[in-house]
Amino acid sequence: MSVTLQDIESARQRIKGAIYHSPPPYSLSLSKLCGCDIYCKLDHLQMTGSFKERGARNKLMQLDETQRKAGVIAASAGNHALGLAYHGQLLSIPVTVVMPKWAPLVKVSNCRSFGANVILHGESFDEARQLATSLSQERGLLYVNGFDDPDIIAGQGTMGLEILEDVPDVNVVIVPIGGGGLIAGVGTAIKALKPNVRVIGVESTAAPTMAVSLEKGRVTHVDTKPTLADGLAVAQVGQLCFEIAKKVVDEIILVDEAEIARAILRLLELEKMLVEGAGAVTLAAAWRTDFDLTGKKVVLILSGGNIDVTVLSHSLERGLVADGRLCRITAHISDRPGGLAQLAKVIASTGASIKEVTHDRAFSPADINRVNVVCIIETRDFDHLREVQAALTAANISFESNHQSSAP
Repeated sequence: MSVTLQDIESARQRIKGAIYHSPPPYSLSLSKLCGCDIYCKLDHLQMTGSFKERGARNKLMQLDETQRKAGVIAASAGNHALGLAYHGQLLSIPVTVVMPKWAPLVKVSNCRSFGANVILHGESFDEARQLATSLSQERGLLYVNGFDDPDIIAGQGTMGLEILEDVPDVNVVIVPIGGGGLIAGVGTAIKALKPNVRVIGVESTAAPTMAVSLEKGRVTHVDTKPTLADGLAVAQVGQLCFEIAKKVVDEIILVDEAEIARAILRLLELEKMLVEGAGAVTLAAAWRTDFDLTGKKVVLILSGGNIDVTVLSHSLERGLVADGRLCRITAHISDRPGGLAQLAKVIASTGASIKEVTHDRAFSPADINRVNVVCIIETRDFDHLREVQAALTAANISFESNHQSSAP
């Protein structure tokens, strides 16, 4: 079993008119940030907010009449479920999806709005998949794998065709990796037409599933950890995806939670784009200082935009921290009148802004005349933060900071 360029081209004809041909505009701001020419493939602008519609539509269009009447079932952290639910509704095909209990609320709500039967089960994608597989046998439903299916992979590969048409002189395409279906499809299309284009995959350090599998030479189960890139939190890549990835992926980059948070923040600030963690990882990879893309034309696939507002809030705050723009300082000051005023005066003299102040007497030093004061402060960047730290030191105020010696 494999996926060919012909499969992808056929998928494109099959889904034409139902899937948005998302643009890949040039970004001056991100190009300056990354030191190369950055183009963003805006697939988070699909109707359901992610690229998953491509494979879902291609799969559903090929069901026979019996399968269409019975319906399909899938396990998904959200985006695959949304794609199936939306296009299942358009094609009058019943859809049942099993989602982990931690699936973002926005994805669960939208799925139900498209008429899908949503079942919340398990603490991991793996547990959701096991129930979905069991129900497919009990109820006679076709199980649609979110990535390890040739029709799904071919559908995702249509994005590769669009990229080569819209940015014909592209040098590098950076692709998020969850189960592996997107990079398998996009990589197949690109390598078949322009083999010199580098295909780089990105995973979260919390779920390095493809990286570990390629290193070991076989599909390997990984115990994933919670991540802002929840759409990539798949414990095991697909077997077919893995076999294809071995041929079409040139390199895999792992990014941590701080890098993902900064990327979400930058996309919102510089591009006015709301992108979920699983999509923002491509910018996080291109932004890496140890990853030289100088002089290259680079397409970042922004694969999804379905981020829960609570997760967004946490992501932005973490992004500000990772950016050196939000800092927690615990200062040890006199508990007598004027102690707090002096601390505030020193911080204000640097131009930093105090967001929160908390007195901690219960866990302060043994000297009852001194108190710990926890300050959350806003700064411009790491250089500004170092100015604040230097001013506190010069004023003989002892302190600890979550960025005591940090610099990007």
